[in-house]
Amino acid sequence: MTSAGTARRLWALGEPFHALTYFADEARAAGEGAGLRGFWSVYFAQRAAPLGPVGPEVVTATFYNFAPAFVARRVPDVWSSVTPAAALEARLAGVDAAVRRVLGEWATSAGAAEAAELAGAAARAVDLPGRPLAAANAGLEPPGEPHLALWQALTTLREHRGDGHSAALLDREVSGTGALVLAAAAGRTDRDWLQRARGWDDEAWESAAEELSARGWLDGAELSAEGLAMVTAIEADTDRLALGPWRAIGDAGCDRLAELLTPVRRAVVAAGLFPDHNPIGAPDPS
Repeated sequence: MTSAGTARRLWALGEPFHALTYFADEARAAGEGAGLRGFWSVYFAQRAAPLGPVGPEVVTATFYNFAPAFVARRVPDVWSSVTPAAALEARLAGVDAAVRRVLGEWATSAGAAEAAELAGAAARAVDLPGRPLAAANAGLEPPGEPHLALWQALTTLREHRGDGHSAALLDREVSGTGALVLAAAAGRTDRDWLQRARGWDDEAWESAAEELSARGWLDGAELSAEGLAMVTAIEADTDRLALGPWRAIGDAGCDRLAELLTPVRRAVVAAGLFPDHNPIGAPDPS
């Protein structure tokens, strides 16, 4: 029942909806209205809030590919500006405003309610051991409004997938910097954007690239044949490790949720909210 490809398809369909919390103007305004200042303070506070008022070590560990010094410039200082509870309230308020602008009446539609029910059933089935970000989000009370309940369920599921991706990278001894080097070498995003967005300097990047080259995974700035095989294996493991919750709703439920999410994804992408070369990396599910 269901396949690893199903997990990838549903992530690709749901990720842009989740990512409203990072890139929509309303989401940033809500965070700043709660007392935070600047994109990254909003990002770290709102994404880490389900974990509680954690320090930079926990955020670096769970987010995996951010430079520790980059994290430490915002965490734990963000908790002097906003409590985790207030950050969670702000992120829902931002998503609510963004959804109502981008998707209009869909927010109160039967389709939104049905999608929330299906995604919620999958989110309640996440396996918690070794999944800290998924577990923290799974422990939150689901919002009452269907579009927000859908957003929270998809957030739990994408963090579950991300926890599994971190495990797949760790199993192959790929560092956070190395993961970004591989993403750039695979052509999924831009090196300069990744360095700025994750806080790594040229020295750290080149050191990670040299290590991967020594392992035979890089041919210059591109993937070697072995590197392509390893990246493919990591992605396959990520899909496999993400599959468990989707089995809870079965093939029919997954297909129906994909059908419901397709126009949502299309509308969010068409709104042009995401910067070029952003590291979200969700592929076109078509």
